[in-house]
Amino acid sequence: MSSDDLNSNNSRRRVVVTGVGVINPLGNDIETVWGALKEGKSGVGYTTIFDASKFPTRISAEIKNWDITQIGQDPEKWKFRGRHTGFAAGAAQQAVNASGVLDSIKDPRRFGVYMGSGEGNQDFYSFASMMASSLDAEGKLDLVKFTRAGMDTLNPVLELEQEPSMPPGHIASMFNAQGPNANCLTACAASSQAVGEATEIIRRGEADIMLSGGTHSMIHPFGVTGFNLLTALSTNNDDPQGASRPFDRLRDGFVLGEGAAMVVLEELEHAKARGAEIIGEVIGYGSTADAYRVTDIHPDGRGAIGCMNMALKDAGLKAGQIDYVNAHGTSTTVNDKVESKACREVFGEHKVPVSSTKSMMGHLIAAAGATELIVCLMAMRDNVLPPTINYENPDPLCDLDYIPNAAREAECNIALTNSFGFGGQNISVVASQFKG
Repeated sequence: MSSDDLNSNNSRRRVVVTGVGVINPLGNDIETVWGALKEGKSGVGYTTIFDASKFPTRISAEIKNWDITQIGQDPEKWKFRGRHTGFAAGAAQQAVNASGVLDSIKDPRRFGVYMGSGEGNQDFYSFASMMASSLDAEGKLDLVKFTRAGMDTLNPVLELEQEPSMPPGHIASMFNAQGPNANCLTACAASSQAVGEATEIIRRGEADIMLSGGTHSMIHPFGVTGFNLLTALSTNNDDPQGASRPFDRLRDGFVLGEGAAMVVLEELEHAKARGAEIIGEVIGYGSTADAYRVTDIHPDGRGAIGCMNMALKDAGLKAGQIDYVNAHGTSTTVNDKVESKACREVFGEHKVPVSSTKSMMGHLIAAAGATELIVCLMAMRDNVLPPTINYENPDPLCDLDYIPNAAREAECNIALTNSFGFGGQNISVVASQFKG
């Protein structure tokens, strides 16, 4: 049997979505988030998680009015677990509850977890205290003092919880998911890649159900400092809700967000056998690397073009069959220009509507891709395309249909979502309405 036969769309197992969950700056359940997106609302405001008053960027898209008790978890048990791990637990519980899948699991080894989780919050204040106490009379660092201060100051459990592998481990424990368990951290492409790889696990027959998605929170001094040094963040502090403006000529960087998004992926026959409500189907997955620079996308968009074409081929589709693209659309000068160029190359004369929902919820980094896949599923469910808000000044280098400022009713059967991460990681996922 040839490799083409092994990878044939006719022979592989189909993968459907039977549950979704989100913890998001726009709301803490999918219907609230989707309603806000359709109304063009913004979840951006001034940063309150830490004192950002002296930073070049003082705005972010924070999670509001949510804690672990809302899913019945003991806060004492979770107090040393990462902020992002709690978000993941909330989104996962929503997705699993919505799917009703737990009652059908006979062998927990056929139920796995694949996430794109970021690192946990760094203990900035303890680190700063350690640094201050370790300086000698000349202001030089005494490494012995620093080490001793660390042994006295740092909580070993908090240090462990910074590992990106911790959220999928905790999620597996919550649901007794004994099957494949993995995490990938490919920056802004992480949770899209996790969904794609989880889909492949089911296609290959290594699991019947995968709980997949991502979680991240970088709204802390180290995270904001890093992105400010890269000049990646908007400094439009006077207008927080207007700061994220993808594809607009006056865009000046992204707004940092946080949150989690999870989906229950299920082999089609398994879902049908238990009478599950099917939200949509994952039909295409493409993954490439720019092999270019650490932060910049290749100026010709070669990686973006490659992964979109790969996802279309995997889905067995032509570009003209895509009804909507949820763009990576970060609101940085380079990304938006190059992504627009890549879309022109892939879609040609097909004037596909494109929008960036990061304009409303900010950039959720590792959690962004899975969040935007869920947005695509909602767009197909309701035949409503979410807008790109704050689009006021056309850029001649960004000349696509960006669904400016207001949602649009339109038939949407098939959608593609892009995620392009620092390091040149590129992921495209194609989803469709389930047609039986």
